Amino acid sequence: MSTFLFDDIIFGPISSRRLGRSLGINLLPENRKICNFNCIYCECGWTENTSFEKLTFHPRKEVYKALKSKLIKLVSTGNQPDVITFAGNGEPTIHPDFDAIIDDTNEIRNNISPNTQIAVLSNATMIHKNSVFQALSKIERNILKLDSALEDTLFKINQPKEKIKLNKLISNMQSFNGKLIIQTLFLRGSYKGNKIDNTTENEIKAWLKLLKLIQPLEVMIYTFHRDTPAKGLIRISEEELNIIGRKVEKEGIKILVSP
Repeated sequence: MSTFLFDDIIFGPISSRRLGRSLGINLLPENRKICNFNCIYCECGWTENTSFEKLTFHPRKEVYKALKSKLIKLVSTGNQPDVITFAGNGEPTIHPDFDAIIDDTNEIRNNISPNTQIAVLSNATMIHKNSVFQALSKIERNILKLDSALEDTLFKINQPKEKIKLNKLISNMQSFNGKLIIQTLFLRGSYKGNKIDNTTENEIKAWLKLLKLIQPLEVMIYTFHRDTPAKGLIRISEEELNIIGRKVEKEGIKILVSP
């Protein structure tokens, strides 16, 4: 299977390894990936080098209408999802109306399917913005990426569009006072002549140290399953993921391992 893009605002529900029955929301264009990361493992492929200011996002009213219609249909047939998940073709929090869309989603969910939770899969780079921080504080599953505690490895894996100061990113995560979930994708291999492995003893030790500072509700540990834009990457075995998971549990933090 090659990398792919989501071709509509609403997709699914799909069976998610980490979230259960998930109804997806894609706030980004259908014909391209839009993100301030360029992760070497991303199932949506490479990020085009473009300015976000020149992009056209799905309008708030269209998202509202599409979600409400789909959720009514699912509930009427007894197929309400476990979670409404903001994911799609890149980083959802760069949408200029992200905070208002989260408010809309809460309203729709509360009125139509109150037992459904709301999740956002984010790379955490926009949480310094008060509007994004407040929006993520209003949902049940604020899931933030942290693929390495070492800046050099983080840059090799995530290839951010702009330089990120890891200490500032962690400080912003701490501001949630534990109301967040950390997701980390483990892999090894090489890319552009650089050896990459975020499972080494030094990597895990540094990562655990940051987890203790952040104190998340849960840590999601997984590896890639679909094709990756970068070649030469190696999936991590279930056994090894479980070994890493047990180290997190020893720190008193809940884990979810998705091999």
